[in-house]
Amino acid sequence: MKRGLAFFLAVTMIIGLLAGCSGEQSAEAEKAKDGKVVIDFWTFWGSETRRPIIEKIVNDYNLSQDKVFVKHTFLPWGDIWTKNLASVAASNPADVIVNDINTVAQRAENKQVEDISEYVDDSFKQQFYPYLWDTVEQDGKTYAVPFNTDTRLLFYNKKAFKEVGLDPNKPPATWSELEEYARKLDVKNGDKYDRIGFYPLWGSVGASSWMINADGGKGFIADGELAINTPKKVEALNWILDWKERLGERTVQAFQAEFGSEQSNPFIAGKVSMWIDVGTFYTQLRDYGQDVEFGVAPIPAKEKGAGNWAEGGGFVVEVPKGSNHPKEAMDFIRYLTDVKAQKYWAVKNYDNVANSEAAEAALNELKGPDKMVYEATVKNLKQTKMFPVPIDYPDYMSRLNPHIDNALLGKTAPEKALKQAEEDIKKMKK
Repeated sequence: MKRGLAFFLAVTMIIGLLAGCSGEQSAEAEKAKDGKVVIDFWTFWGSETRRPIIEKIVNDYNLSQDKVFVKHTFLPWGDIWTKNLASVAASNPADVIVNDINTVAQRAENKQVEDISEYVDDSFKQQFYPYLWDTVEQDGKTYAVPFNTDTRLLFYNKKAFKEVGLDPNKPPATWSELEEYARKLDVKNGDKYDRIGFYPLWGSVGASSWMINADGGKGFIADGELAINTPKKVEALNWILDWKERLGERTVQAFQAEFGSEQSNPFIAGKVSMWIDVGTFYTQLRDYGQDVEFGVAPIPAKEKGAGNWAEGGGFVVEVPKGSNHPKEAMDFIRYLTDVKAQKYWAVKNYDNVANSEAAEAALNELKGPDKMVYEATVKNLKQTKMFPVPIDYPDYMSRLNPHIDNALLGKTAPEKALKQAEEDIKKMKK
């Protein structure tokens, strides 16, 4: 009871504060700078790398026309979502916000985002990768515009490959080759490992990625139907358990305890020879692993011809429900997602952008290893699947993940775990 009351009071305070702040912002917008309409743009991009880039794009837009002035507001990761919901509830939101690409439908359903269909035509839609555009439409209406995305690649240490007699220009193409290469790359000293060739749960990849990869790129909910307890997904969980059994739980835990970023990243430090991560992992390699001779490849297919499927994520820009300036907000969003700004973001951030023409333009500007990795990510988008959260199963992952965890911890057999998960998730259908 006390916890519920405390939460209610906290939310009430946030809404009150935001209402006050937004009231001031609204007054500022009405006065406007030099006769321009002021719109507030919220992002979580506050790092030394990303903040200057987004602020240059904002400044370029402000200088490009004389009707709108965009004010960039940085809010820390996590805080931005809470404050956005509170500001929408207080009817004083930002005008443009960066938000998660896979949950647009939920915000549309909950009336937390404006319908921007009137500002969008077919020629605008065609600028973006179709599979990304699909995430921003709900019931034939448009609620956001894709901004960026990601995909996962296999990074491998060419020097380590040469040491053990593997061809550095021939990365593993299937799961069986991945196992074979990993065993050769392992370096064992007595009962301890000095180097591990590969472990499937390290890097920017989890059990769900392997389950989807194994199942022909099929997610857990396909065309409104549950596809959790499938033979291929069960097989994938058993495959991961085989890796853990071979290396030993102690070995896995000991290596993980030493993991860090930059020079302490296990791939950069030479502790792990093959590593799956998003394309932007390359920036760590570039800045902190200058001596690492590496290559990149798609995630190995379960078997030849099964597809090198990868999971994708990303962000959209949208107009929160209740914005006072949706028309001006959309003018800025058009600029933010057009070729010039998207290409600049791609080249400077090394990020996969949603505008396909901008992605190709970025490729023409990059050189050497920069181009090699970025080109690999752009190609890999063709084998990358998005999994927007369905309206009927809004919180299915929170039901699924504990069952997967129990299987990986050896508490429940994989088939039983996925059967229970499917039964649990069936009950939550709206």
